[in-house]
Amino acid sequence: MNDALGILVPILVPLGLFAMIFGIFYVRNKERMAMIERGMDPRDVKPQSAPYQNLKWGLLLIGAGLGLFLAAILDNMAFDGDAPTAAIYFSLIAIFGGLGLFISYRIEKKEVLDKEKSNSAE
Repeated sequence: MNDALGILVPILVPLGLFAMIFGIFYVRNKERMAMIERGMDPRDVKPQSAPYQNLKWGLLLIGAGLGLFLAAILDNMAFDGDAPTAAIYFSLIAIFGGLGLFISYRIEKKEVLDKEKSNSAE
């Protein structure tokens, strides 16, 4: 089994990489051709900005870090290394990372509602 895997990996990895790059360029070309057919100039299209992207990533990483820190504390204090604690690490990272994303969503929603309220008041 290991011999077959050792032979297939050097063949399949470059093929997969080639397929991925080919697919990216193929889809990009199809998108540009569709824009040209509709009378749009592909060079004029600017990428959409994501104003809260840094906030989202920051809160996600802070939440994951807090989850990892809390899991390490629980592992050392409560379990004393007797039980397998990998599930605690993964679950707390996911819980606190999700909490960070939820907080980011709430902040973005509040900002959007405040902008709409100020625009309607004018």
